[in-house]
Amino acid sequence: MTGIISAVDAMTILYSALVLLALALVFGVLLAVLGKKLAVKEDERVAKVREHLSGANCGACGYAGCDAFAKAVAEGKADVGGCAATSAEEKRRIGEILGIEVKAEETVVVVACNGGNAAADRYEYMGYGDCRSMEMLAGGRKACAWGCLGMGSCEQECPTVAIRVGEGGYAEIDREKCISCGKCVAVCPKMLIKRIPADAVVYIACSNCLRGAKAVHALCENGCIGCGLCAKICPSGAVTLTDNRPVIDYGKCTGCGLCASRCPAKCIKTTDYGKRVLEGRAAVK
Repeated sequence: MTGIISAVDAMTILYSALVLLALALVFGVLLAVLGKKLAVKEDERVAKVREHLSGANCGACGYAGCDAFAKAVAEGKADVGGCAATSAEEKRRIGEILGIEVKAEETVVVVACNGGNAAADRYEYMGYGDCRSMEMLAGGRKACAWGCLGMGSCEQECPTVAIRVGEGGYAEIDREKCISCGKCVAVCPKMLIKRIPADAVVYIACSNCLRGAKAVHALCENGCIGCGLCAKICPSGAVTLTDNRPVIDYGKCTGCGLCASRCPAKCIKTTDYGKRVLEGRAAVK
């Protein structure tokens, strides 16, 4: 009797196992079919766009890294120009992938201030080490209302450690490390960090709007005195004065470097590219 019961139990177990196996196979096939039917097709262009981005993952575009930005670009939700760290050539290639025309220009970042320690202090700041925090306290400690505060907000934001407050007390940029992402541009409370064309020869290194050596030097020894000499001698009319401050129209600038060489306050500087260009011209002569 016991043997018969054991045999029945064994058959029951075997039958149950076969039923479960059959159900597993049915559900497995069903899930596979549904997986294919309901699968969300990924746009192949996303991966192709991603290949041409800089890969800096700096977040300056407003998205959580290059993958998210590539997806947004492929879906038409973001402009490829939003990635400042990607070269103009790579942006044009992305445009070819998406079938759109992309007009892109290489840029470099410059600091429109060379004051720093040369600028007088109005008070001793003992608060949090950040330019934005200092700026909220009566515009910052510097007597020059337009100058670099030197607390390094830009330095803290830079993803490649390309910008730092140097010995002069103002922000300086390491061209070899800078990817021109623009995070420093966005964070500067004085709006002193600017993008200019990569092939620019000169740039303005002061944002002061006062005029006259006496008035300017009372605030900063390195400040532009608003003399207007740069505008007067520019052969192409690329330099003009706006609120006593020189402004360069890079569409007109021929890169002769005359303004930089003749500036009495040394507030017009040559870029790294400009130095190579001017040295090359001098060598030919």
